[in-house]
Amino acid sequence: MAAHGESNKIIIIALMANVGIAIAKFTGAFFTKSASLLAEAIHSLADCTNQIFLLIGAKAAAKPADDLHPLGYGRESFFWSFMVAMLLFSMGGMFAIYEGIHKLSGPESELQNPYIALGILIVSILLEGGSFFACLKVVRKQNIYPNLWQWFQKTAASDLIVIFMEDLAALLGLCLASIFLMIAIVTNNVMWDAAGSIVIGVLLVIVAVLLAREVKSLLVGEKSTTDYTTFINQELKQLSSKAKVLKLITLMTGSHEVMLTMKIHPGDIEKTSDLITKINELEKKIKKQFPEIRWLFVEPDTEA
Repeated sequence: MAAHGESNKIIIIALMANVGIAIAKFTGAFFTKSASLLAEAIHSLADCTNQIFLLIGAKAAAKPADDLHPLGYGRESFFWSFMVAMLLFSMGGMFAIYEGIHKLSGPESELQNPYIALGILIVSILLEGGSFFACLKVVRKQNIYPNLWQWFQKTAASDLIVIFMEDLAALLGLCLASIFLMIAIVTNNVMWDAAGSIVIGVLLVIVAVLLAREVKSLLVGEKSTTDYTTFINQELKQLSSKAKVLKLITLMTGSHEVMLTMKIHPGDIEKTSDLITKINELEKKIKKQFPEIRWLFVEPDTEA
């Protein structure tokens, strides 16, 4: 699917950006002893690992259905997205909070070469900003909802959700790190740098919890938010004036795929061979109109 290819492209762009950013941050943190910069370096390392997880999930989800998994492996993408949320919570958020508290409670020290750290953060903001706006462009292209918050709550594109939230958190984290580092430089008080690390950690924990909540819903089994009933009823009326949808159930079986099952009233179509032909025609029209539907099951009946 085109949407799936776009998501993979964005993941690779984010991975390439984060590898460079992580190297720069770790180098800067080593020479400057900045807690905020170290927290951001760990954050970037976590992001790199997360993007590798997403690529693993995308490859696993593409495997064809087999006897053990008759509906395919699409939910692999949900599992690996959930792993990303867990890693962001522990390796990113909790470590940043720990590092900040450690700096606050430890012996007072001085920032070394703080302007180097600030320069690295500013360059990182530019690189991360490029990755974020590339992701935002894809999100806006795929978004069918009134705003980004509704998209985040309703879309099943877990890989794109993760990249978007990671990039957003990274950009906000870099801005916070820069602000707290500048305050530390102006006041000559390293405690502000440590406080910045804690604030970044709290931000990452919040993002991780939001991601985990949304992806958990997909893992458990979430319906598609697309309105299929209106189109299907219109097509059924062309087969028979009395035909209609009695019951329709959808389930997201992957980031970009749906299973749809439904009971339909066949109207005045009585001949079995005619009914089979009409249902086959209907299935082709539905899949053409909604290419995300991978599994489609239609049962004729007179009651739901």
